[in-house]
Amino acid sequence: MTMIAEFDTSLPSNRQIQNLIKQASPIDIKLITNEILTGKVIWQDHHSICLVDENNQQTIVWKQAIAYIKPKG
Repeated sequence: MTMIAEFDTSLPSNRQIQNLIKQASPIDIKLITNEILTGKVIWQDHHSICLVDENNQQTIVWKQAIAYIKPKG
């Protein structure tokens, strides 16, 4: 039997990302490969974040690949 852990919204990082989703704030995500993605976070789960860019293109980013997330502006 596989147990699925519930998403922990009490963690500060998860709360901060939820705030970015609610505010529809544009952000930069820098990956550990040094690539920078720009857009708005539309959802997150245990392992990934979905970013949508100005062309409405969705990109799913594994959280393990993220170096940092920075609000634009």
